Amino acid sequence: MAAMSGQAKAFRPEPGALTRWLILGIVGLVFLVPIVAMGEFTLRRGLEGGYDFSRWIAVFSGGLTGEYKGVLTALGNSVVLAIVTVAVMLVILVPTMILVQLKFSYLRRAMEFLCLLPITIPAIVLVVGLAPVYSVIAKMFGSGVWTLSFAYGIIVLPYAYRAIQANLSAIDVVTLSEAARSLGAGWLTVLVRVLLPNLRRGILSASFISVAVVLGEYTIAALLNRINLQTALVIVSKSDPFVAVIFALLALVFAFFLLLAIGRVGAPRRSRREPAASITAPAAVTPSGASS
Repeated sequence: MAAMSGQAKAFRPEPGALTRWLILGIVGLVFLVPIVAMGEFTLRRGLEGGYDFSRWIAVFSGGLTGEYKGVLTALGNSVVLAIVTVAVMLVILVPTMILVQLKFSYLRRAMEFLCLLPITIPAIVLVVGLAPVYSVIAKMFGSGVWTLSFAYGIIVLPYAYRAIQANLSAIDVVTLSEAARSLGAGWLTVLVRVLLPNLRRGILSASFISVAVVLGEYTIAALLNRINLQTALVIVSKSDPFVAVIFALLALVFAFFLLLAIGRVGAPRRSRREPAASITAPAAVTPSGASS
Protein backbone atom coordinates (compact mmCIF):
# COMPACT_ATOMS: atom_id res chain seq x y z
CA MET A 1 0.00 0.00 0.00
CA ALA A 2 2.82 2.37 0.86
CA ALA A 3 4.48 1.71 -2.50
CA MET A 4 1.22 2.36 -4.32
CA SER A 5 0.67 5.64 -2.47
CA GLY A 6 4.23 6.68 -3.27
CA GLN A 7 3.65 5.99 -6.96
CA ALA A 8 0.39 7.96 -6.84
CA LYS A 9 2.17 10.94 -5.32
CA ALA A 10 4.94 10.75 -7.92
CA PHE A 11 2.44 10.78 -10.81
CA ARG A 12 2.31 14.18 -12.50
CA PRO A 13 -0.54 14.71 -14.98
CA GLU A 14 0.92 17.93 -16.39
CA PRO A 15 3.68 17.70 -19.03
CA GLY A 16 7.26 18.39 -18.11
CA ALA A 17 9.30 21.40 -19.20
CA LEU A 18 10.84 19.55 -22.17
CA THR A 19 7.43 18.41 -23.41
CA ARG A 20 6.00 21.92 -23.11
CA TRP A 21 8.87 23.45 -25.07
CA LEU A 22 8.57 20.71 -27.70
CA ILE A 23 4.85 21.36 -28.16
CA LEU A 24 5.47 25.12 -28.26
CA GLY A 25 8.19 24.65 -30.86
CA ILE A 26 6.00 22.48 -33.11
CA VAL A 27 3.08 24.91 -32.89
CA GLY A 28 5.46 27.80 -33.55
CA LEU A 29 6.78 26.10 -36.69
CA VAL A 30 3.25 25.50 -37.94
CA PHE A 31 2.61 29.24 -37.78
CA LEU A 32 6.10 30.42 -38.71
CA VAL A 33 6.66 28.43 -41.90
CA PRO A 34 3.73 30.01 -43.86
CA ILE A 35 4.69 33.50 -42.66
CA VAL A 36 8.32 33.01 -43.75
CA ALA A 37 7.09 31.66 -47.10
CA MET A 38 4.91 34.76 -47.55
CA GLY A 39 7.85 37.02 -46.77
CA GLU A 40 10.08 35.15 -49.23
CA PHE A 41 7.39 35.45 -51.91
CA THR A 42 7.23 39.25 -51.57
CA LEU A 43 11.01 39.56 -52.03
CA ARG A 44 11.21 37.65 -55.33
CA ARG A 45 12.28 39.59 -58.41
CA GLY A 46 10.23 37.48 -60.81
CA LEU A 47 11.85 36.07 -63.93
CA GLU A 48 15.07 37.96 -63.25
CA GLY A 49 15.79 35.86 -60.16
CA GLY A 50 17.16 36.95 -56.83
CA TYR A 51 15.55 39.01 -54.08
CA ASP A 52 15.15 42.70 -53.26
CA PHE A 53 12.97 45.04 -51.18
CA SER A 54 11.66 47.14 -54.06
CA ARG A 55 8.00 46.21 -53.47
CA TRP A 56 8.20 46.96 -49.74
CA ILE A 57 9.91 50.29 -50.47
CA ALA A 58 7.21 51.18 -53.02
CA VAL A 59 4.43 50.42 -50.55
CA PHE A 60 5.93 52.50 -47.75
CA SER A 61 7.22 55.33 -49.93
CA GLY A 62 3.87 56.30 -51.39
CA GLY A 63 1.60 53.35 -51.92
CA LEU A 64 -0.30 53.77 -48.66
CA THR A 65 -1.40 57.28 -49.60
CA GLY A 66 -1.82 56.76 -53.31
CA GLU A 67 -2.76 53.65 -55.22
CA TYR A 68 -3.37 51.52 -52.13
CA LYS A 69 -5.09 54.09 -49.96
CA GLY A 70 -8.23 51.96 -50.01
CA VAL A 71 -6.46 49.28 -48.01
CA LEU A 72 -5.95 51.74 -45.16
CA THR A 73 -9.62 52.65 -45.30
CA ALA A 74 -10.55 48.97 -45.24
CA LEU A 75 -8.22 48.38 -42.29
CA GLY A 76 -9.92 51.20 -40.41
CA ASN A 77 -13.29 49.66 -41.21
CA SER A 78 -12.15 46.30 -39.84
CA VAL A 79 -10.87 47.91 -36.63
CA VAL A 80 -14.20 49.71 -36.14
CA LEU A 81 -16.03 46.44 -36.79
CA ALA A 82 -13.86 44.60 -34.26
CA ILE A 83 -14.46 47.22 -31.56
CA VAL A 84 -18.23 47.39 -32.12
CA THR A 85 -18.55 43.59 -32.35
CA VAL A 86 -16.68 43.05 -29.08
CA ALA A 87 -18.77 45.74 -27.38
CA VAL A 88 -22.06 44.28 -28.62
CA MET A 89 -20.99 40.76 -27.69
CA LEU A 90 -19.91 41.71 -24.16
CA VAL A 91 -22.89 43.97 -23.40
CA ILE A 92 -25.43 41.36 -24.48
CA LEU A 93 -23.77 38.01 -23.76
CA VAL A 94 -22.03 38.49 -20.40
CA PRO A 95 -25.01 39.84 -18.37
CA THR A 96 -27.29 37.23 -19.96
CA MET A 97 -24.97 34.37 -19.04
CA ILE A 98 -24.61 35.64 -15.48
CA LEU A 99 -28.39 36.00 -15.14
CA VAL A 100 -28.94 32.46 -16.41
CA GLN A 101 -26.28 31.17 -14.02
CA LEU A 102 -27.87 32.94 -11.05
CA LYS A 103 -31.62 32.80 -11.58
CA PHE A 104 -32.54 30.58 -14.52
CA SER A 105 -30.22 27.59 -14.41
CA TYR A 106 -32.86 25.45 -16.15
CA LEU A 107 -32.33 27.56 -19.29
CA ARG A 108 -28.60 26.82 -19.47
CA ARG A 109 -28.96 23.98 -22.00
CA ALA A 110 -31.25 26.01 -24.22
CA MET A 111 -28.90 29.00 -24.16
CA GLU A 112 -25.91 26.80 -24.93
CA PHE A 113 -27.75 25.34 -27.92
CA LEU A 114 -28.69 28.79 -29.25
CA CYS A 115 -25.16 30.18 -28.78
CA LEU A 116 -23.47 27.22 -30.47
CA LEU A 117 -25.97 27.01 -33.33
CA PRO A 118 -24.25 29.62 -35.61
CA ILE A 119 -21.12 27.47 -35.86
CA THR A 120 -23.15 24.79 -37.66
CA ILE A 121 -24.61 27.19 -40.26
CA PRO A 122 -22.42 28.12 -43.27
CA ALA A 123 -21.75 31.82 -43.78
CA ILE A 124 -23.45 31.80 -47.18
CA VAL A 125 -26.66 30.54 -45.55
CA LEU A 126 -26.42 33.24 -42.89
CA VAL A 127 -26.11 35.90 -45.57
CA VAL A 128 -29.22 34.64 -47.37
CA GLY A 129 -31.16 34.98 -44.13
CA LEU A 130 -29.57 38.28 -43.14
CA ALA A 131 -30.05 40.05 -46.50
CA PRO A 132 -33.72 40.99 -45.83
CA VAL A 133 -32.79 42.00 -42.28
CA TYR A 134 -30.08 44.33 -43.55
CA SER A 135 -32.50 46.02 -45.91
CA VAL A 136 -34.43 47.09 -42.80
CA ILE A 137 -31.22 47.98 -40.92
CA ALA A 138 -30.13 50.20 -43.84
CA LYS A 139 -33.37 52.17 -43.56
CA MET A 140 -33.02 52.56 -39.78
CA PHE A 141 -29.26 53.05 -39.26
CA GLY A 142 -27.88 53.60 -42.75
CA SER A 143 -25.60 51.33 -44.77
CA GLY A 144 -22.37 52.06 -42.92
CA VAL A 145 -19.83 49.30 -42.61
CA TRP A 146 -20.23 49.27 -38.81
CA THR A 147 -23.66 47.64 -39.24
CA LEU A 148 -21.83 44.42 -40.13
CA SER A 149 -21.10 44.11 -36.41
CA PHE A 150 -24.64 42.78 -35.92
CA ALA A 151 -23.89 39.85 -38.23
CA TYR A 152 -20.39 39.41 -36.81
CA GLY A 153 -21.86 39.28 -33.32
CA ILE A 154 -23.71 36.16 -34.44
CA ILE A 155 -20.72 34.36 -35.96
CA VAL A 156 -18.46 35.04 -32.93
CA LEU A 157 -21.15 33.93 -30.49
CA PRO A 158 -20.10 30.24 -30.23
CA TYR A 159 -16.44 31.06 -29.56
CA ALA A 160 -17.18 33.84 -27.09
CA TYR A 161 -19.75 31.71 -25.26
CA ARG A 162 -17.33 28.84 -24.75
CA ALA A 163 -14.56 31.13 -23.49
CA ILE A 164 -16.79 32.93 -21.00
CA GLN A 165 -18.65 29.81 -19.89
CA ALA A 166 -15.40 28.03 -19.05
CA ASN A 167 -14.46 30.90 -16.73
CA LEU A 168 -18.00 31.18 -15.36
CA SER A 169 -18.09 27.51 -14.41
CA ALA A 170 -14.81 27.86 -12.51
CA ILE A 171 -16.15 30.39 -9.98
CA ASP A 172 -19.06 30.20 -7.54
CA VAL A 173 -21.21 32.99 -8.94
CA VAL A 174 -24.11 32.34 -6.57
CA THR A 175 -21.99 32.53 -3.41
CA LEU A 176 -20.15 35.66 -4.56
CA SER A 177 -23.34 37.49 -5.48
CA GLU A 178 -25.16 36.49 -2.29
CA ALA A 179 -22.22 37.57 -0.16
CA ALA A 180 -22.08 40.95 -1.89
CA ARG A 181 -25.84 41.39 -1.63
CA SER A 182 -25.77 40.56 2.10
CA LEU A 183 -23.26 43.38 2.56
CA GLY A 184 -25.64 45.87 0.93
CA ALA A 185 -24.30 45.95 -2.64
CA GLY A 186 -26.76 46.54 -5.48
CA TRP A 187 -26.96 44.33 -8.52
CA LEU A 188 -24.96 46.77 -10.65
CA THR A 189 -22.20 46.82 -8.03
CA VAL A 190 -22.25 43.02 -7.85
CA LEU A 191 -21.87 42.81 -11.62
CA VAL A 192 -19.18 45.47 -12.07
CA ARG A 193 -17.08 45.12 -8.90
CA VAL A 194 -17.52 41.46 -7.95
CA LEU A 195 -18.34 39.25 -10.93
CA LEU A 196 -16.63 40.97 -13.86
CA PRO A 197 -13.17 41.04 -12.22
CA ASN A 198 -13.47 37.29 -11.64
CA LEU A 199 -14.49 36.81 -15.29
CA ARG A 200 -11.58 38.85 -16.66
CA ARG A 201 -9.79 35.84 -18.19
CA GLY A 202 -12.88 34.58 -20.00
CA ILE A 203 -13.79 38.05 -21.25
CA LEU A 204 -10.27 38.61 -22.59
CA SER A 205 -10.29 35.23 -24.34
CA ALA A 206 -13.66 36.01 -25.90
CA SER A 207 -12.38 39.42 -27.03
CA PHE A 208 -9.25 37.88 -28.57
CA ILE A 209 -11.26 35.34 -30.54
CA SER A 210 -13.82 37.92 -31.65
CA VAL A 211 -11.15 40.32 -32.94
CA ALA A 212 -9.37 37.50 -34.80
CA VAL A 213 -12.62 36.34 -36.42
CA VAL A 214 -13.66 39.86 -37.46
CA LEU A 215 -10.27 40.73 -38.96
CA GLY A 216 -10.28 37.51 -41.01
CA GLU A 217 -13.92 37.48 -42.18
CA TYR A 218 -14.59 37.79 -45.91
CA THR A 219 -17.77 35.98 -47.00
CA ILE A 220 -20.41 38.07 -45.23
CA ALA A 221 -18.72 41.39 -46.08
CA ALA A 222 -18.33 40.47 -49.74
CA LEU A 223 -21.89 39.21 -50.19
CA LEU A 224 -23.39 42.21 -48.37
CA ASN A 225 -21.24 44.62 -50.45
CA ARG A 226 -19.24 46.03 -47.54
CA ILE A 227 -15.54 46.87 -47.64
CA ASN A 228 -13.32 45.43 -44.93
CA LEU A 229 -9.68 44.35 -44.85
CA GLN A 230 -10.18 40.96 -46.47
CA THR A 231 -12.30 42.23 -49.35
CA ALA A 232 -9.75 44.98 -50.02
CA LEU A 233 -6.92 42.43 -50.08
CA VAL A 234 -8.82 40.35 -52.64
CA ILE A 235 -9.25 43.44 -54.85
CA VAL A 236 -5.53 44.29 -54.58
CA SER A 237 -4.50 40.68 -55.30
CA LYS A 238 -6.21 40.85 -58.71
CA SER A 239 -3.84 43.62 -59.81
CA ASP A 240 -0.66 42.76 -57.87
CA PRO A 241 -0.46 39.53 -55.84
CA PHE A 242 2.92 40.49 -54.37
CA VAL A 243 1.55 43.69 -52.83
CA ALA A 244 -1.50 41.80 -51.56
CA VAL A 245 0.77 39.42 -49.65
CA ILE A 246 2.70 42.39 -48.23
CA PHE A 247 -0.52 43.87 -46.91
CA ALA A 248 -1.50 40.47 -45.52
CA LEU A 249 1.76 40.33 -43.57
CA LEU A 250 1.25 43.88 -42.30
CA ALA A 251 -2.28 42.92 -41.27
CA LEU A 252 -0.90 39.96 -39.28
CA VAL A 253 1.56 42.25 -37.49
CA PHE A 254 -1.18 44.78 -36.80
CA ALA A 255 -3.51 42.08 -35.44
CA PHE A 256 -0.72 40.77 -33.20
CA PHE A 257 -0.07 44.17 -31.64
CA LEU A 258 -3.80 44.87 -31.36
CA LEU A 259 -4.36 41.65 -29.42
CA LEU A 260 -1.28 42.40 -27.32
CA ALA A 261 -2.71 45.83 -26.47
CA ILE A 262 -6.05 44.29 -25.50
CA GLY A 263 -4.25 41.86 -23.23
CA ARG A 264 -2.24 44.64 -21.59
CA VAL A 265 -5.30 46.79 -21.02
CA GLY A 266 -7.33 43.94 -19.54
CA ALA A 267 -4.55 42.45 -17.42
CA PRO A 268 -4.88 42.92 -13.66
CA ARG A 269 -2.71 45.68 -12.24
CA ARG A 270 -0.13 44.61 -9.69
CA SER A 271 0.36 46.71 -6.64
CA ARG A 272 3.75 48.35 -6.33
CA ARG A 273 3.70 48.20 -2.57
CA GLU A 274 5.83 45.66 -0.84
CA PRO A 275 3.97 42.67 0.58
CA ALA A 276 3.20 42.88 4.24
CA ALA A 277 5.50 41.06 6.61
CA SER A 278 4.36 37.58 7.42
CA ILE A 279 2.74 37.19 10.81
CA THR A 280 3.84 34.20 12.75
CA ALA A 281 1.37 32.26 14.79
CA PRO A 282 1.67 32.78 18.55
CA ALA A 283 3.33 30.04 20.50
CA ALA A 284 1.04 27.59 22.19
CA VAL A 285 0.31 28.49 25.79
CA THR A 286 0.74 25.63 28.20
CA PRO A 287 -1.21 25.46 31.41
CA SER A 288 0.72 26.61 34.47
CA GLY A 289 0.06 23.39 36.26
CA ALA A 290 1.34 21.18 33.49
CA SER A 291 4.31 19.03 34.27
CA SER A 292 7.47 19.59 32.26
